[in-house]
Amino acid sequence: MRAVEERDVVIVGGGICGLATALALHRKGIESLVLESSNSLRSAGAAITIRTNGWLALDRLGVGDKIRKNAVPLQAFREQRLDSRSGMLIKTEGPLSKGEVRCVKRNELIEALASDLPDGTVCFECHVLHIETDPVTSFPVLQLSSGSTLKAKVLIGCDGVNSVVLDYLGMNPTKVSCTSAVRGFTSYPNGHKFDNVFTIAKMDRVILGSVPVNDELVYWFITRLWTSQDSTISRDQELIRMQSLKSTQNFPAQMTEMIRRSDKGSLSSMRFRYRAPWDLVYGRFRKGTATVAGDALHAMSPFIGQGGGASLEDAIVLARCLSRKLSEVTEEDGEGRRRRKYEEALADYVEERRMRLLGLSILSYVFNKLSEGPCMVVKIICVLILIVFFKDRIAHTAFDCGQL
Repeated sequence: MRAVEERDVVIVGGGICGLATALALHRKGIESLVLESSNSLRSAGAAITIRTNGWLALDRLGVGDKIRKNAVPLQAFREQRLDSRSGMLIKTEGPLSKGEVRCVKRNELIEALASDLPDGTVCFECHVLHIETDPVTSFPVLQLSSGSTLKAKVLIGCDGVNSVVLDYLGMNPTKVSCTSAVRGFTSYPNGHKFDNVFTIAKMDRVILGSVPVNDELVYWFITRLWTSQDSTISRDQELIRMQSLKSTQNFPAQMTEMIRRSDKGSLSSMRFRYRAPWDLVYGRFRKGTATVAGDALHAMSPFIGQGGGASLEDAIVLARCLSRKLSEVTEEDGEGRRRRKYEEALADYVEERRMRLLGLSILSYVFNKLSEGPCMVVKIICVLILIVFFKDRIAHTAFDCGQL
C-alpha cells in the first residue's frame, strides 16, 4: 500500500488563477504544489483583455512589466450598430476602463506567472479523481489518476467550471448560457490599420469584436446564440472559420477579411458557462480547509471582461489571508490550532471576495441575458437593473484588491 504524501498547500489547476495563486503564495514565503492535468502549461482562448484592476494585481505579483512590453495600451471603446435591412450604421465611443487596459496573449501571461515560480511547483499530468476528508485530521485527501494519494492541509480549487474541488465542497454546478463564442488571432506582418481601440460591431444577435494586441497582431471574437451544430464545429478549426464567416457575412469588409486571414491554429469555439448571482449570496465555497478560486468560484460570461482580472484578485486576497493567519502560528502550536488558522484564513478570503464577486456576477448576468434576446419583460428588468445599480458601467475596472 502506497504511503500518503502530505503537502501544506495544494492548488488544483495550472491555469491563470492557479499559477497566480501559487506565485502570490510564493511572494509571501508559502510553498505550494500545483496539480495540472495536462502535460504542459495550458492557455486556451488566444488572448485576454486585462483592465486596471487586473494590472494592479499583476504589479503586486511582480510580473506586470513583463507582460506590458508586448501589448499596446487601448485608448477607448467603440461600438458600431448595424441594421441588416436598412444598412444604417450607428457609431458610439467611450472609455473602456478607469485607467490602464491592454489585450495580452494568454500564453505570455501564463508563462510570465510560471517563470517566477520555484522549480517543481507545477506537477503535470496530475489528474484528481476524487477527494475525501481524512477522518482523523479533517484535511482533504486527493486520489490521483496515477494511483497516488495526497493529503493537503490547504486545498485550493482553481480547476475551472468543471471543478472537482467544487464537487467536494458540495456546491451547485455552473449553468450553461444560450450564448457561445469564437475566438482567434490574425497576424499582419507589415502592420495592421486598426486603431488601438476595443471595437465591437453588432448586427441582430451577433457581435464581432476586434482588439489590437500589438502593431502586428489583432485578437478577435464573435458571440452569438449557441446552436446544436456548434458541438461538431468546435472540433474542426476550418469549420470554425467557415461558420464565423457565414455568421458575419454582412459585417464591414475589414472585419470579415480579418476572420478570413486568421491564424487557423488560434481558433477556438466554446459555449459560455456562468455562476448564478444567487449562488454567490448563499454559497459557502469553503469546507474545512478547502476552497475555490477563479472560474470555479465565479464563472461569468465575458461581456464585462472580468473573468481573468477577478481571478488575479482572488490570488492576491487568498495569499494575503493565509499569510496573515499563519503569522499567528508558533512552532509550539499543535496541528489542531494550525488547522483552525487555515480555516479562519479561508473564511476571511470567502467573505472578503463575496460582495465584489456578486457585483461582477450580476452585471455579467444582466448583459448575458440581454445578448440572448429576451422577452420584453426580461429586457425591461435588465435595463432597470443597469440604470439603478450600474449607472457607471466601468466602475468595476477601478477596483483595488489591496496589497499582497
